[in-house]
Amino acid sequence: MSPGLVIGTRGSRLALRQTEIASAALNVANPGLSLDVKEITTSGDRSDRSLSEIGGRGVFVIELERALLEGSIDIAVHSLKDLPSEESAGLTIAAVLPRDDPRDALVTGSGGDLASLPSGASVGTGSPRRASQIRSIRPDLAIKDIRGNIDTRLRKVEEGHYDAIVLAAAGLSRLGWLDRANEIFDANIMLPAVGQGALAVQVRSDDEQTLSIIRSVDDAATRMAVTAERAFERRLGGGCQAAIAAYGLIDGMALRLRGLVGDEDGSIIQGDLEGALDDPDRLGVALAERLIADGASEFVATATEETHS
Repeated sequence: MSPGLVIGTRGSRLALRQTEIASAALNVANPGLSLDVKEITTSGDRSDRSLSEIGGRGVFVIELERALLEGSIDIAVHSLKDLPSEESAGLTIAAVLPRDDPRDALVTGSGGDLASLPSGASVGTGSPRRASQIRSIRPDLAIKDIRGNIDTRLRKVEEGHYDAIVLAAAGLSRLGWLDRANEIFDANIMLPAVGQGALAVQVRSDDEQTLSIIRSVDDAATRMAVTAERAFERRLGGGCQAAIAAYGLIDGMALRLRGLVGDEDGSIIQGDLEGALDDPDRLGVALAERLIADGASEFVATATEETHS
C-alpha cells in the first residue's frame, strides 16, 4: 500500500474537476495510492477585482503554496497558466500532465463567430493577452473586463451582459461544455497563454518520497513545451499585466516555440524559433531576446506602468 497524500485545490467546479483528472492519473500510475482532497479558498476566489488590481496570477495559488510549505497538504493541483513563471522557494512542479487543448474559445450570445459580431459588440475578457489579439483582429469591437469563474462568465453572456466572451477551450472541455463554444481560435490566430491547457502538480522540493510518486505522471513532451514558454515569459517579465503569449510544440526532433507580446491597442510583436529538445529554457530565453530586440520591452514596461499608476 502506497502512503496517503493530501491534495490541495481551489474549490471551483473546474478546479475540482482538474483535481479529479490528476488523481485518476496518479491512481493509474500508483495502484493503491490513497488520496484525500482538501479545498482551499484563495485570495483570487475571494475578490471580484481584476487580476492586475489584486496582484496577478499568484493570487490563485498563494494560499495553496502556503499550505504546502506548512505541511497541511502534500501536493497542489494547478492550472499551469495560473502559476507565475518564477517558481516559489521550497516548492517545485513535480509533474505536468499531458496537455489538453491549449486554444482559446469564443462563446457568443448570437451563436455566431468573431467575424460575425457587429461593430461595437462587447467582448468580455480579463486577459490583456486576449484583449490585445482580439483588437488586432477586430479593432471595432468593445473589449470589456469580466471576472468570475467559468459558470459565472457563461451566465453573463447568456443574460446579455456581454455579446461574447473568450475562455480557455480546455476548461470548457473538462467540464463537458465545449459544445457551448461558437468558435475555437486557431493558435496561429490567437496565440495561447503560457502553459494554457496543462495541469501542474506542485510539491515541496525536499519531499523526496512524494516527488518520486508524482513524477510518475509527468509528461515529457508537455514539460518541454511549457518549460520553453515559461522561460520566454520569465525573461520578458510583466506577469499578468502584459499581453504575453507563447506556445511550444515538438516538431520531429526539434522544439518549435512561437511567442508574442502585444499592447492594449492591438499592436503586436511576435516571432518563432526552433531549438533542441534538451534545452527548452535556452529556446525560451533566445526567443524573448529576439522580441526584446524588436521592441517588446516597451510594451511590457508600458503595461506594468499603467497597472501601477
